[in-house]
Amino acid sequence: MKLVVLLIYFAVLIGIGIYCRKHTTDVSGFVLGGRSVGPWLTAFAYGTSYFSAVVFVGYAGQFGWKYGIAATWAGIGNAIIGSLLAWVILGKRTRTMSQHLASATMPQFFGERFQSRSLKICASVIIFIFLIPYTASLYNGLSRLFGMAFTIDYSVCIVLMAVLTAIYVIAGGYMATAINDFIQGIIMLVGIVTIIAAVLKSKGGLMAAMDGLARITDETVATTPGVFASFLGPDPVNLMFVVILTSLGTWGLPQMVQKFYAIKNEDAIQKGTIISTLFALVVAGGCYFLGGFGRLFSDQIDIAANGYDSVIPTMLSNLSPFLIALVVILVLSASMSTLSSLVIASSSTLTIDFLKDNFVKNMSEKKQVLYIRVLIVAFIIISAVLALIQYKSSVTFIAQLMGVSWGALAGSFLAPFLYSLYSKKVTTASCWVCFLFSSILMILNIFFRDSFPPIIQSPINCGAVAMLAGLVIVPAVSLFTPKPEEKYMEKVFSCYDKH
Repeated sequence: MKLVVLLIYFAVLIGIGIYCRKHTTDVSGFVLGGRSVGPWLTAFAYGTSYFSAVVFVGYAGQFGWKYGIAATWAGIGNAIIGSLLAWVILGKRTRTMSQHLASATMPQFFGERFQSRSLKICASVIIFIFLIPYTASLYNGLSRLFGMAFTIDYSVCIVLMAVLTAIYVIAGGYMATAINDFIQGIIMLVGIVTIIAAVLKSKGGLMAAMDGLARITDETVATTPGVFASFLGPDPVNLMFVVILTSLGTWGLPQMVQKFYAIKNEDAIQKGTIISTLFALVVAGGCYFLGGFGRLFSDQIDIAANGYDSVIPTMLSNLSPFLIALVVILVLSASMSTLSSLVIASSSTLTIDFLKDNFVKNMSEKKQVLYIRVLIVAFIIISAVLALIQYKSSVTFIAQLMGVSWGALAGSFLAPFLYSLYSKKVTTASCWVCFLFSSILMILNIFFRDSFPPIIQSPINCGAVAMLAGLVIVPAVSLFTPKPEEKYMEKVFSCYDKH
């Protein structure tokens, strides 16, 4: 049953990729779907790119174990800050200005907005460095689930996922990704609701599960009775940092912001805002809510030996074969949708912003699409190899870098991008300072973590600080550095005068 369900799922993905080939004749078609993607497809593409196996298996298990039912706040933050406010504050202005500046990627946006070729190249290098480890991390959440559901080696799963994603992305580009994301999103919505119901039923229902959670104590975490079933949990300060990183971070991630470039028009943004927020509330809220009950299975879980990634798979291990098949498809959907989004962002950025005009002169539209396709293969191979290295050996450096990548990318781009959409006074120098500050801070966090103050030793806390610091750095540096040319700024912001 599990195998049949998987084979049908794979056949649909590949079929959609082949069907969407007609949209991939030029760069705009391949990377942005011709800027004609409707609100439902865009909202689901945004949501499925947001929530991967890293969230479902890694974050939900880890933070659910640490904070109990209060971990649900991370999901609520993802819906309100990461989806609703992101669409309201960034959506319309991003769509309008990116088309006005003829930019298909975030580095290209910076290059045109600030008339700086070097800024564009720097942004593309940051994306290249920090998206690769993030891409590799997507495979990790699958390892334990496939081990639980099938007897095949995890290496086969990595190769299978990489090959399937490569086929439909290379064939159909962004449009194939968006349509597949819609299907994968439906699976995620149905899957998470069904799984929560099944897990709670196995513990006697919601009230019985809450009562059991309230009776659990862990003196190494907190001595307060019932803390894991409480409103704010045992550590509200660190929980706040988790909410900031996982919610505000999407505002500066290139693969997320790029969704606004491709949406059809301003009216579609209004519909997409509602759809995306409800999707995030169900999927992210559901994931963290489910993880909050992890300690009810503490008799079967050994965190010291198997880590936090074992929490969710253990909770699901006694479900029926059909539900386990649904879980595997859910996590595959979450991972493949995010993987396809990341490789399109990485390959298009490296082609358009780094290779074109700098290393390859007079690159035609057809040639750019070819380079993007070749680089998609390269990125998927590199990420799969990194995932295999981590699986086969005890290398931890890669895993650390994965945690740092969100902080470095969002810390570098969030503030410069946000302010650039709203203010004519943002300077090129302020972008440089923000890029360098966040990238260097997160790299130092990898190698000299023990030297950091205790509150920001965690990559999550450090990444949240990088993002918040950028919101101060950009306006502060802009006050004291040369202002952009006024005439050019008037031209850039004239796009907001038209519907």
